Amino acid sequence: NSIFVCVPYFLFCFHNVYRSFILFLTFIFYTAYHLSRKPISIVKSELHRNCSTVIRPVDLNITNNATWCDWAPFDQDNYQTLFGVLDNSFLVAYAIGMFFSGIFGERLPLRYYLSAGMLMSGLFTALFGLGFYWNIHSLGYYAFMQVMNGLVQTTGWPAVVACVGNWFGKGKRGFIMGVWNSHTSVGNILGSLIAGVFVSSAWGMSFIVPGIIIASTGILCFFFLVESKFLFSQRLPTPKQGRALRHVCNANCFQSISGFHGVLCLTQGVVEFSLCLLFAKLVSYTFLYWLPLYISNVAHFEAKEAGDMSTLFDVGGIVGGIMAGLVSDYTGGRATTCCVMLIVAAPMLFLYNYIGQRSLGTTIGMLLVCGGLVNGPYALITTAVSADLGTHESLRGNSRALSTVTAIIDGTGSVGAALGPLLAGVISPTGWNNVFYMLISADVLACLVRNATLSLHSHHSVISHSKPEH
Repeated sequence: NSIFVCVPYFLFCFHNVYRSFILFLTFIFYTAYHLSRKPISIVKSELHRNCSTVIRPVDLNITNNATWCDWAPFDQDNYQTLFGVLDNSFLVAYAIGMFFSGIFGERLPLRYYLSAGMLMSGLFTALFGLGFYWNIHSLGYYAFMQVMNGLVQTTGWPAVVACVGNWFGKGKRGFIMGVWNSHTSVGNILGSLIAGVFVSSAWGMSFIVPGIIIASTGILCFFFLVESKFLFSQRLPTPKQGRALRHVCNANCFQSISGFHGVLCLTQGVVEFSLCLLFAKLVSYTFLYWLPLYISNVAHFEAKEAGDMSTLFDVGGIVGGIMAGLVSDYTGGRATTCCVMLIVAAPMLFLYNYIGQRSLGTTIGMLLVCGGLVNGPYALITTAVSADLGTHESLRGNSRALSTVTAIIDGTGSVGAALGPLLAGVISPTGWNNVFYMLISADVLACLVRNATLSLHSHHSVISHSKPEH
């Protein structure tokens, strides 16, 4: 009898250990995704430099003293526009691909889907860096690599959120996913530091090394990821096996409600939070792609120093994401938590632009505060809110719909992610003040559009319920 008592207990403990291991694995996976996106923002200030401050090699025969150290075609006066082309080649492809990624994520094994995505992302990231060694000066080549990388990177987010949502319940989902979502900031920090090591000597390695890292995590995913606790529990000879299998069967019975139309019809909140994330992600990704260049131009830091300083924004983002998750778990108000942080972020961005570069201490403090307030709502919406909506009771137990909900919300947000860096590239020649006014407006709109859309939903719901039955 003791054997029958001990074996289920051992399997239960092993189940909990493996659940923690899945959380760690998916953290590593998406850290690698963001790690491979970050180098472009660090390398920008090396592709176009102030050549008058650079020591020229004595054996170099040049005719243009102003741009001799720049990398063509980014040696032109419109270099900021060209950088915007690179950013949007990735981000527009990412935004478009995200809407289809959720559909594929529902129908394909997540382990294969993630593994293939990371291997392909590693390939295109490395090919971008190889342009340095192959002496490629074609904007089309680099833009094409960005487009392809943007498409394959869409495999990451819906899949990892679906995995974590399948393994963890709703009890402390805000806190768990707040801690887990720090992979975004950790990836940005590691990407900045790794790219910074090579940026001044051989910027191609700033892409090749992250490419190798994400490809390696793809191999790790293939051998170790179990996408759902129900797949895991099918091997356990316990009564839970039957309940898990019945749950899977029930999900299959309602498979017809998956997809965009079914999710949007059945789950209130998807549209509201999608539009909110559009503006929140606009702000976050503008900082992601332009902050190092802003610090370099305004504070006159070298490329490596500006990249290192920009990581403080992501450190603040880690704390902000965790705090947003804790507060939303305690209060039960995810929307309220997002709105409060977005409203407070607006004046903080104004202050950072005007006093943030006065001293090193002020710069550090303002970057930490702004990072927390900007990335906190972004992290909460893309993780805990997406998982809550994707496992909503209106979806009748269809856990596969979590991938679609995540793709809808993050895909809409990615439209803002593409729009932000594009607007920054267009506006920055008129002055950095105007860029910050745009970011402040987007923060306010993120809060307003969420509340306005929710009010419309509530009004429509009242009208529909007040109609007499026939």
